[in-house]
Amino acid sequence: MEYRYLGNSGLQVSLAGLGTNQFGGRLDVEGTANIVSAALDLGINFFDEADIYGGRGKSEEYLGRALQGRRHEVVLTTKFGNRMGDGPMRNGGSRRYIMQAVEDSLRRLQTDYIDLYQVHVPDPYTPQDETMRALDDLVRAGKVRYIGCSNYEAWRIADASWTARDAHLVPLASAENQYSLLDRRVEAEVIPAVRHYGMGFIPYAPLARGMLTGKYERGAPAPEGTRLATAPQARALLVDRNFELIEQLTAYATAHDHSMLELALSWLASKSFVSSVIAGTTSVAQLQENVAATTAWRLSPEEMAEVDAISAPNTPPPFESAGAPPAIPLV
Repeated sequence: MEYRYLGNSGLQVSLAGLGTNQFGGRLDVEGTANIVSAALDLGINFFDEADIYGGRGKSEEYLGRALQGRRHEVVLTTKFGNRMGDGPMRNGGSRRYIMQAVEDSLRRLQTDYIDLYQVHVPDPYTPQDETMRALDDLVRAGKVRYIGCSNYEAWRIADASWTARDAHLVPLASAENQYSLLDRRVEAEVIPAVRHYGMGFIPYAPLARGMLTGKYERGAPAPEGTRLATAPQARALLVDRNFELIEQLTAYATAHDHSMLELALSWLASKSFVSSVIAGTTSVAQLQENVAATTAWRLSPEEMAEVDAISAPNTPPPFESAGAPPAIPLV
């Protein structure tokens, strides 16, 4: 396993990370424990959690059980900010909510500290200064080691970074955004901001909800039991443009004696600003395939340029910021 620093921090994370959004949903307690054990044996130390996963807390609970006795071996990250219940005080980035959310996550994870605590979604109603000061207090209290953001636009990353610098607060160490060969919107502004501020980048949905695994066919419904069979993103993903791109990329990978899975994950791993490529899984076999694919092909600069040229015409335009928070897909 290869390990990389999380941006300019001294924290080392495994290049292949584990997404835990299937824990507490498609995976029960036993299934979660099997995946966690296999991941540790493969050298994975980066576990990407969120309080919302598994139906509001269940994923954290299952992971906490599975890590008993091995907590010291992992870099545990979790996220907050998505709605965890009814009422006006069960989501967001306010000081009041953050202080409650971290205690809830610590309890579910059965640990006394979180390695990386990330804002899951932007809160347009809470001042950036309030959120950053609350997170700084958690680091100083020893409950959190590093802080980061997820689904932030570039201007929010810049705002948070300047707020931290101006007030001498702990800066953001990471940014986690959707990024794959089917969705390269972050390249326009987010990636330049991440690199400028010395943050580690963590791409989520690297396989585009499974589109880049070859399990979906043009003109056919999503196979029963797969993620896109019920996911709300299916309509936007199962379109001709994506299938045309996948066919071109598959042909390119085959010509270079690699699979589409290896191309999708290795393309991300070949980027120096990527700290860890996280992918969820429902089986040990699938986990092993993902780990192997992440390091199977270190693309040369020429190959990266060729792949970029294939996928660039299909890249959607950048997000346009709106006054109200957008509907963020759960990772």
